[in-house]
Amino acid sequence: MNEKKLIDDAFYVDERKYGLWYSTDKDGNGLITSLTEESCISATRFYLKGRQEGFSESKTYEGNVGGKL
Repeated sequence: MNEKKLIDDAFYVDERKYGLWYSTDKDGNGLITSLTEESCISATRFYLKGRQEGFSESKTYEGNVGGKL
């Protein structure tokens, strides 16, 4: 297990149980969980940018599976 790394002076990432990577804000609130350090940093940057600038309108999709299973 590694100690926390400060990224972009905005959030921390660290590796925890089962090799998963976690990011937390400066107040210790959990943000993102990921399989790799790189994807954790990238996803956290994306999330924080969306939180700061506002998230775009998202689309939802529905689907039905026909036939018998």
